[in-house]
Amino acid sequence: MVSRSIGDIYLKKPEVNLDPFFQQFGNPVPLKRAVVTAEPSVLIRKLMPEDQFLIFASDGLWEQLTDEEAVEIVLNNPRAGIAKRLVRAALNEAARKKELRYDDIKNVRKGVRRHIHDDITVIVIYLDRHRRSFPNGRLKKNAIGCTYAPMDIYSLYTAD
Repeated sequence: MVSRSIGDIYLKKPEVNLDPFFQQFGNPVPLKRAVVTAEPSVLIRKLMPEDQFLIFASDGLWEQLTDEEAVEIVLNNPRAGIAKRLVRAALNEAARKKELRYDDIKNVRKGVRRHIHDDITVIVIYLDRHRRSFPNGRLKKNAIGCTYAPMDIYSLYTAD
């Protein structure tokens, strides 16, 4: 369910709640302003020389893991598959909160998973400032404007 683009109009346009058509269904929450927008949440932070990686993730990850837990997972595990490892840690936590096991969640139909956890997308980008991150240690011919920053991406959608 992508609330930022379709559905949940009463969350996007509070004036809709005044329409008699919508009032017949009841107003779930009286709102004075929109609470769901297409405006992304953005945090700006100056990168420091000691920063080692960035974790970009949807709220599905952050609803289950703290910043500190996610950082510890990335610091203490191999790079390969690290985004998937973060997703699995979030799923383990979601399962624990519902008194389930991880394997139980895997067996739940994907359309029903929304009641257990939100969609989770994770991208981890390592900031190899002092290490060459080019394949074979060489820059490819005509690679100007490209980056070979090592990264790992994994996404899990609950409604698929």
